[in-house]
Amino acid sequence: MDEEKRRAAILALDLTTGRERLYASGLRNPVGMDFVPGTTTLWTAVNERDHIGDDIAPDYLVGVREGGFYGWPYSYFGKQDPRHANERRELLATTLLPDVAVGAHAAALGLAFAKQGAPTAYVARHGSWNRSSFSGYDVLAVPFAQGRPTGEPQPFLTGFVADAKKGTVYGRPVSIQTRADGAIFVVDDAGDTVWMVRRRA
Repeated sequence: MDEEKRRAAILALDLTTGRERLYASGLRNPVGMDFVPGTTTLWTAVNERDHIGDDIAPDYLVGVREGGFYGWPYSYFGKQDPRHANERRELLATTLLPDVAVGAHAAALGLAFAKQGAPTAYVARHGSWNRSSFSGYDVLAVPFAQGRPTGEPQPFLTGFVADAKKGTVYGRPVSIQTRADGAIFVVDDAGDTVWMVRRRA
C-alpha cells in the first residue's frame, strides 16, 4: 500500500503556493469531476474495481466530502472486498457510501452538470471490457434537485453498440462538457468524434 500513496484519490492543489493536500481517498478511479451549478460540493464519477464478478462492483456517482474515505481497495458499497477479507475491517465503520450506482464495469468516466434547464448530471459510460455481456457505451442522465440526486439514472444518449453478440461498437463516450445554452458535448474516443446534443430550435 505504500506504493498507492497519492493514488485512488482526489488531490487539491493551491495554484498560488503549489502546495498539495489529500482531498478524499479510497476512490478507485475518480475521472470526471464537476460542481452542481450554484453549490460548492464536488461530484465525481468513479470507475470501480474488476475481477470479482459481472455485477460487482458498480461504478458510481458521489458527492465528495473533504477528508472522506470511500473504500478502495478494502471495500465497495459498504461490503468487504473478498480479496481483502482480513484487512482493515475497522475502516468499514467510517467508509462513506456512494450516492448513485451507474452499473458494474460500465467504465463511468465523464461527468458534467447541465448549465440550463432541469438540474441534471450527465455521466459518460465508456463501456465494459471484462463482462460477459456489454454494459455502458452510452450517456446517462441523473436528475438532481437542491444539489442532490432525486431519481435513478436514465438513458440519455445511446446507439453506440453495433452488435453486442459480436462485440462491436460504433463508439465509446469518454468525456462530457455542457454549455450555458443547453448544448451537451460528448467526446467519443473510439469513434474519433465529438457529438453535440441540443434541442431543436
